[in-house]
Amino acid sequence: MLDLIDLEAILIIAMIFIPLERLLPLHADQKVLRKHWLNDLIYLFFNAMLIKLGFLALVGLLMAVIRLVVPGGLTGMVQAQPIWLQTLEVVLVADTGFYLAHRAFHAVPFLWKFHAIHHSIEEMDWLAAHRVHPVDQIATMTASLLPIYALGFSGAAIALYALIYQGQSLLIHSNTRIRFGPLKWVLASPQFHHWHHANERQAYDKNFAGQLPFIDALAGTLYMPERMPSVYGTDDPVPPLYHQQFAYPLKQLAGRLPVGRLSQESGDSRP
Repeated sequence: MLDLIDLEAILIIAMIFIPLERLLPLHADQKVLRKHWLNDLIYLFFNAMLIKLGFLALVGLLMAVIRLVVPGGLTGMVQAQPIWLQTLEVVLVADTGFYLAHRAFHAVPFLWKFHAIHHSIEEMDWLAAHRVHPVDQIATMTASLLPIYALGFSGAAIALYALIYQGQSLLIHSNTRIRFGPLKWVLASPQFHHWHHANERQAYDKNFAGQLPFIDALAGTLYMPERMPSVYGTDDPVPPLYHQQFAYPLKQLAGRLPVGRLSQESGDSRP
């Protein structure tokens, strides 16, 4: 169950993003209660506990091994740095891990089965950011944060990173026409991430970073034209309801549905 603080936080976020999407909409005809909004609200309320428990169990197991190989002197040097510098380093290290995990979820058919749930979003807004399969979220969070914990960054720096990441994640999914100007090459914007969700062939498997677009630029996976996409989603037959989406990857594993995107030829339809 969500506690009072969580409920207050959700209400505050809604009171910020719902008016923002009305004042500066990218797609002005999109309704607040758009298609499948209730399904994404279920993700918001019920996914958090599953993800937290799975993440803590996996990271706890891996950290027990990592502590044997990471020298204590290294963690001491990391923690001796000022908080602002640690925070910048945490963002860079975590987003590099995020990029690698995210790209793997597109490239490996087994993993794409889970990530297709997030790409089934057809109307982008702040609430849709929560539509992520728990397996996808746990694995990606582990790839992002395990190096952070292993290197011994301070709790304050990790907390600041978490606040920045959560706010940016909501913004880049939001139905807003906010542009970042020259900073669009440095900080992930709605323009950057909307193209990741675009159902246009030239945009497939682009813009994997969560916060730092220059990682994609360095890796050759950046795609950010001036215009904005008009069609989102995936051609995968992803079912519409939470319990169906939770089970969907398992049905794919049973060989009942198509394989992942990067395993197909460029001329094939989008999975």
